[in-house]
Amino acid sequence: MTDRNFIKPDYQTEEETKAGNYFVSNYPPFSFWNDNDVPCVSSLVSSPSPGTAPLGLYYHVPFCRKRCHFCYFKVYTDKNSGDVRRYLSATMNELKVYAESPYFKGRKPKFVYFGGGTPSYLSAQQLTELTDQMKSILSWEEAEEVTFECEPGTLSEKKLETIKGFGVTRLSLGVENFNDHILETNGRAHRSKEVFRAYEFARGLGFDNINIDLISGMLEETDENWSDSVDQVIELSPDCVTIYQMEVPFNTGIFKKMKEEGKLNAPVADWPTKRRWVKEAYAKLEASGYTVTSAYTAVKNPKTTKFIYRDRLWAGADMIGLGVSSFGHLGGIHYQNITHIDNYCDIVESNKLPIRRALMTKEDERFIRELILQWKLGRVSQKTFIDKFGISISERFSSILLEWEKKGDLTINGDEFLLTRDALLRVDSLLHGFFLPEHQDARYV
Repeated sequence: MTDRNFIKPDYQTEEETKAGNYFVSNYPPFSFWNDNDVPCVSSLVSSPSPGTAPLGLYYHVPFCRKRCHFCYFKVYTDKNSGDVRRYLSATMNELKVYAESPYFKGRKPKFVYFGGGTPSYLSAQQLTELTDQMKSILSWEEAEEVTFECEPGTLSEKKLETIKGFGVTRLSLGVENFNDHILETNGRAHRSKEVFRAYEFARGLGFDNINIDLISGMLEETDENWSDSVDQVIELSPDCVTIYQMEVPFNTGIFKKMKEEGKLNAPVADWPTKRRWVKEAYAKLEASGYTVTSAYTAVKNPKTTKFIYRDRLWAGADMIGLGVSSFGHLGGIHYQNITHIDNYCDIVESNKLPIRRALMTKEDERFIRELILQWKLGRVSQKTFIDKFGISISERFSSILLEWEKKGDLTINGDEFLLTRDALLRVDSLLHGFFLPEHQDARYV
């Protein structure tokens, strides 16, 4: 293997926030996914040999009460009850196609994730009927974790009872901020009083793993507001806190306004400020007994509070992506579903897989994908990659690791490479150095 001498400067996090994607969620970049590899998915699932990787299931609920100004996911705020029913039925058709395929024979999900959009937008009855059908098609009895994303304003005690009743083990509340003005300015549908009410209901019902999401650098956020939001999280004492740094992808309301006004810089905090806020938050959380377990998460008890969806996916698990615009990963093939809800439903109702684009990855690309994703945990075990891929990270990427050491971003402890806190907070901008030459400086999405 040749050494990768190119180190992409992390200029993205040394200046004002500009439009575009910063967060590295997969590899190779999405811009390399294509039409030609779409048939590979059907070929794989029809092959006679079942897969051997741990299996996960992602279900996308694309409905919201309101679209946030920073949202870049596929969501709809104008669908009626008939549209929702049709969509839910279509996703079950899609699941049946997978479940009845030879590739999934005898396999059961180890993790299930409901994302959105707003999964908690659905009624208690819809959720009960949906999950009953899902389990009858592909049993969850071996699932180690079932995660469910919620918008606090959509939650009642009855709905939370339903959510707990169908097996959710990790409840994630999309709080983002505790200041009502900031929430309104950024287009959030909920307000702070709904957060406290939902959290109290969830704790009372005995959820063992409650996560709260925050975003640093939202529109009109200040030092005082950020500090107060962190203090309020600590007072609530959730099991896990997830913190993202605000980015402004091109398909957001914020970018649309920037374009209309001819602005290059987004009207949100710059990268140094966002990193400082997250660093301060982690310091406060650690002082309160939390442990930082990735670039984005701090947990109260790392021995008992896990995020299996993340850890399995970042280590190469298979995952069926159900629903409009969903992303999946099967047998080394990346894929994304059709991105328009009516087209999605039309295709699935004809018992076909609704794949929009895909990529059959090479072994070396799978190695790099797992490596860059695991850097986000702040520590990488060299032995893990030697055992799985037969590749020595220290030999393959010696110049990058040496450069990181010189800059004070990396320490080595036996078999482990450890990122410093400052490096961890800008890890997404450091990962491009590991990309293969053909993926360097390419459009990410």
